[in-house]
Amino acid sequence: QVQLVESGGGLVQSGGSLRLSCTASGSIITVYDMGWYRQPPGKQRELVATITNGGRTNYTDSTKGRFTMSRDNAKNTVHLEMNNLKPDDTAVYYCSAWVLGQDYFYTDHWGQGTQVTVSS
Repeated sequence: QVQLVESGGGLVQSGGSLRLSCTASGSIITVYDMGWYRQPPGKQRELVATITNGGRTNYTDSTKGRFTMSRDNAKNTVHLEMNNLKPDDTAVYYCSAWVLGQDYFYTDHWGQGTQVTVSS
């Protein structure tokens, strides 16, 4: 079994910063691509950023230049550094990971989500 646990959400004023973290644990052989997604109130879940296990990142246009995703492969952990936050960034942020488990199945997993609220 694989678990993803996010941390670091909270309430911040517009223009402020937050750092989210997500750690994968459990019956893992290798963690491949990891991603951050978010679901704003009343809207569908959307992609924020992704990172390969080689460190290559991809960002959506709305977060490019403000958000930075990084990972520590030894700890199966990713971080999302969010700067110059805007009220439109308010959402529940979810971590995802594609994992080769010890059962030799390659499957995607999701965390429980962490709330980010940006006040104007």
